Amino acid sequence: MKDNKYSLRALALMLAYPDADLRAQLPQLVEAIEAEGALPAARRLEIKAMAAELTRLDPMVVEARYVETFDRGRATSLHLFEHVHGDSRDRGPAMVDLTKTYEKAGLFMGAEELPDHLCVVMEFASTQPPKLAAEFLGEMEHILTAIFSALLKRESPYATLVAAVLELAGQKVQAVPVVADEALDEAWVEPMAFDGCSTKGQAKPGAPQPIHFVRKAPASQGATL
Repeated sequence: MKDNKYSLRALALMLAYPDADLRAQLPQLVEAIEAEGALPAARRLEIKAMAAELTRLDPMVVEARYVETFDRGRATSLHLFEHVHGDSRDRGPAMVDLTKTYEKAGLFMGAEELPDHLCVVMEFASTQPPKLAAEFLGEMEHILTAIFSALLKRESPYATLVAAVLELAGQKVQAVPVVADEALDEAWVEPMAFDGCSTKGQAKPGAPQPIHFVRKAPASQGATL
């Protein structure tokens, strides 16, 4: 499996708030993705075009669109546990457990960072061997697909970045029906022992720690995200 750490780090940065510093870094981030070659050529072209658009547009427009896209509704939220717990109190213990998993692998976050944010999740994945990183990201395929589909429905240029994450996870990129925010909470459940992440497959101390995002089976027939 190809190395993917630079692509993961670059994508994580590109999914962050597009302030002046980030916009100035976009050419270097695109170059890093291109040089590593972990993504298909067509995806790399889309990412290059997306970065060019962010650079071309008025900075206030770019920043306002980002807030409108990611901070005004759960369907496109980059906080992954919002798709599992919503705003329930269960999210807190899940955050603590996820933080401990990061720390066991040697990743320590800043005081203002939340462990379930996709950018932080990808940064953690970039520290793991490529195969383990792909398996880790693959555990949240249903969440990523839901976010991708919601972004695609909104015709957001950020959809291609989430699609790229799916590709790095070895997952098929496909749009699915976008579920209402309330229904999305009901489609997911965390194991009781770990409140959001399963302890299944945990490595020994000091080794990379895989995280398992799971969902419960639907109560009735029919496809769910």
